[in-house]
Amino acid sequence: MVDSVLSCCNLQKAYQDGSRAVKVLQGVELTLERGERVAIVGRSGSGKSTLLNLLGGLDIPTAGEVRVANKSLSLMSERDRSQWRNRQLGFVFQFHHLLPEFSALEAVAMPMRIGGEAKATAHDRAAMLLDKVGLSERLSHKPAALSGGERQRVAIARALANKPGCVLMDEPTGNLDPESAELVLNLIESIDWGGTAFIVVTHDPAIAAKMDRQLVLESGYLADLPHALV
Repeated sequence: MVDSVLSCCNLQKAYQDGSRAVKVLQGVELTLERGERVAIVGRSGSGKSTLLNLLGGLDIPTAGEVRVANKSLSLMSERDRSQWRNRQLGFVFQFHHLLPEFSALEAVAMPMRIGGEAKATAHDRAAMLLDKVGLSERLSHKPAALSGGERQRVAIARALANKPGCVLMDEPTGNLDPESAELVLNLIESIDWGGTAFIVVTHDPAIAAKMDRQLVLESGYLADLPHALV
C-alpha cells in the first residue's frame, strides 16, 4: 500500500534448542499505515519482543520479510540496515536506556548527530521535542536528576528525533507509576507527531484500548483482538 510505513509477510522465527527447533513466530502478517497506532498484546513468552526485534531490524527472521518504508530489511547489509533503522524507526523500551553522562538535550540530539545532522540543527530540534513532551525546563538535566517518568519522556523524544515513519515501543509504561504511565500514554495518544505510526507492545488493556487497532500474538500468529477483551 502507498501509505504503508512498515509491513511483514509470513514472518517466522525459530530458535535451536539442542536438536529441536523451537518455533516462536509461525507466519505473522502485518501492515502499518502512516500515523496509525497499533497495540500488540499477548501472554508472557508469546514472542512479542521477538516480533518487535524483527520489525526493527535488530534480528533476522528464519523466513518471511520485513519491509520498512518499502525496503526489505533482509536484503540489506548490516551497515545499511543500521543506517536505514536510524532514519526510519524509533525505539522505546520498558527501561529508558539513557546514557548517564549525557543531558536530556544531548540524548535526544544523538540520533540526529549519528545521522550526520549539524550540532546546532540537532539541538534545536531536540529542544523542540523536549518541549513537546513537557520537559523544556530539563534540557541540561542528566538521567540521575530526572524521575522515571521524565526519563521515559526523554526516551520518547529521542525515538522521534529523526522524524521516523514508525516508533516501536516495548512495554513503555511497564516500569512507571500510574501517574507517569498516564502522561506517557497521553503523549502517544493525543499529540500529532507528523504522521509517525506507533506499535505498542503492552500487557495493559487500558493502553491497548486507546490505540487505533488491537492485535493479539498467539501461537505464533497475529490476529485481531476481540473487543470484549480490550
